[in-house]
Amino acid sequence: MAATRLPPATLTLKQFIRRQQVLLLYRRILQTIRQVPNDSDRKYLKDWAREEFKRNKSATEEDTIRMMITQGNMQLKELEKTLALAKS
Repeated sequence: MAATRLPPATLTLKQFIRRQQVLLLYRRILQTIRQVPNDSDRKYLKDWAREEFKRNKSATEEDTIRMMITQGNMQLKELEKTLALAKS
């Protein structure tokens, strides 16, 4: 039995990359929400984003995480389109 030097909570490379993707998505969503002109809408969207990420924090299955990242990116694009239309 080979001993490993890594602590048991160490992420695999795949998990690390997924985590980075999730964090980047979260930051991009919050940055986009900052552009919302209405204060109450901005607060609502910020609370919604935080709650969604907290609710899915415990997800561990690779396919599920990939699907959630894809959905998050689609929602981000939709928000960006809506903001662009509102500005024009």
